[in-house]
Amino acid sequence: MHSILVSIGGLGLFLFGIQMMASGMQKAAGDRLRRILEALTTSPVAGLFTGLVITMLIQSSGATTVMVVGFANAGLMSLSQAISVIIGANVGTTVTAQIISLKIEVIAFPAIGLGGLIIFFSRRRQYRYLGEAILGTGLLFLGISTMATGLSPLKDLPAFKSLLAQFGAFPLLGVLGGALFTALLQSSSAFAGMIIAISMKGMITLDQALPLILGSNIGTCVIAFIASVGTNLTARRTAVAHLLFNVIGVFFCLIVLRPFTALVLQTAPTVTRQIANAHTIFNVFNSVIFILALPYFTRLVTTIVPGKEVGFEIGPTYLDERMLPTPAAAIGGAKKELLRMAVIARDMVGEALSCFIRNDLKKVANIEQMEELLDGMEKSLNVFLADLSQSSLTEAQSKIVSSFMSAANDLERIGDHAHNITQLAEVKVEDRLPFSEQALEELRLLYDQVDMAVKQATEAFETENKQLARMVMVGDDEVDLMEKVLRKAHIERINTKRCFPPSGVIYLDVLSNLERIGDHATNVAQLVVEEF
Repeated sequence: MHSILVSIGGLGLFLFGIQMMASGMQKAAGDRLRRILEALTTSPVAGLFTGLVITMLIQSSGATTVMVVGFANAGLMSLSQAISVIIGANVGTTVTAQIISLKIEVIAFPAIGLGGLIIFFSRRRQYRYLGEAILGTGLLFLGISTMATGLSPLKDLPAFKSLLAQFGAFPLLGVLGGALFTALLQSSSAFAGMIIAISMKGMITLDQALPLILGSNIGTCVIAFIASVGTNLTARRTAVAHLLFNVIGVFFCLIVLRPFTALVLQTAPTVTRQIANAHTIFNVFNSVIFILALPYFTRLVTTIVPGKEVGFEIGPTYLDERMLPTPAAAIGGAKKELLRMAVIARDMVGEALSCFIRNDLKKVANIEQMEELLDGMEKSLNVFLADLSQSSLTEAQSKIVSSFMSAANDLERIGDHAHNITQLAEVKVEDRLPFSEQALEELRLLYDQVDMAVKQATEAFETENKQLARMVMVGDDEVDLMEKVLRKAHIERINTKRCFPPSGVIYLDVLSNLERIGDHATNVAQLVVEEF
């Protein structure tokens, strides 16, 4: 019983260490990782190395995969780009196994002490994040050492020996077992760490460990599938590609298992190092083969998951610097880009409120990517319009350029408010805040009014319909009145203790964000009335 408790404690330390190390690395890098991921995927090889480096830094292929699925869902990354990054992530995740296999657990306590001191005494957040990563590394090694000690009595159990013998005699059984355990842990690094911990005590041979390690590559695909639920076609194809990449690779490795085992045996004198090397060699060879065959593999994935891709194109679509010498054409392109922004902004609001009402956070990553897309579009549009303003424009054209800049800002702000609602949804779900059906219905009613305002403002802008724009401006008074009535009624419910106060605060924040979205839609409508 004592050994079981020690093993569980060691596993807990190991998992917590990996999570803390990854969290510290991600916080230290900040949004730069996402920008790097978006910028450095112009070719398959660039995508591979980008996925490899980022996964090495954050020590989580799952985090990289989820990020990639989010980018694909937002249209910021094509299918072939997403596949290349995921292939690289598979190689990057093997670094954890290599570090663990070096048996440098002697650094565990110094790392824990150093990381704790940095966190405690540092005032700068970047240093604290670094300390968090160092502390996580120390806990990781302490967990491995503790887990190995707790598991050591298993080597004398006949049932355990028989199970491992089955894995060696029937590799497919080992692959299925490795896939299942990795899926439960949702971390191939964690499962590989457990196998390495067992090998440190001489409890497993390379023949028995190889199928388990191969299976771990399949089990980690569960994370991508979870992230792809409710996403668009490209994101779902990305998740399927991740699974196919690993399943096909494992299948071929099983066919040449004996030569592969012989190769691995030549790489190191100890089973512990051989297991880590096998994990790395498999993923490197698999990655090279699939990168070389990427166009054909992409076609295979699109055949298996058929359908027409619908999504947002990367970067500005209608802005072309060659149009700048012709102001009329440039203004037309800018107007199309603004209408594209309006569609994205409206979709964001709808998805954000859906997340809030249904307690469904599956689309949060998608909304965040769309928000980044809107930010980038606004910047590109403003640069384009600023360059256009340097041309010889008529007075009317100058007013239109100025109004377009204002409209771009309003549409970007609608995206910001939608993102705010998403964050409130996360608080609601994570804190399990109760909401009555009445409160949710009130939010739906206000959203319907606001959504209609955004839709009509967009249509008025597209058709230059001043009458429709005036209807939006009149409707804004109704939105403001509804927001005030709902706010007053809800404050009364809070005061009479008919509403849980923390839920009431969140409810009022959602009301406020919806009302401000209506204001920005009205601003766009007002531009139509005044400038066209």
